[in-house]
Amino acid sequence: MKYIEFGIGNKWLVRTEIEHDDGTETEQRGIVKPIHFESAYMRCWVGKTCFIVDTKEGFKKMTKNRNELKFIFGIVSRK
Repeated sequence: MKYIEFGIGNKWLVRTEIEHDDGTETEQRGIVKPIHFESAYMRCWVGKTCFIVDTKEGFKKMTKNRNELKFIFGIVSRK
């Protein structure tokens, strides 16, 4: 899967995170094409609490191990 993210809190304002078949992940600055739309999401991470609203999976609240401040809009794409 590819995650194309726009927002504050990541290394770059616009980035693409690619999950490989072997479980590893890579990050690239900007948008990596092609985009095969799967879903869109909004992620708000304040402290150790992360709220995610996804068009495919609905609402999720997660607790993370580290403190962050992120406001992200993302697109999930097939590779």
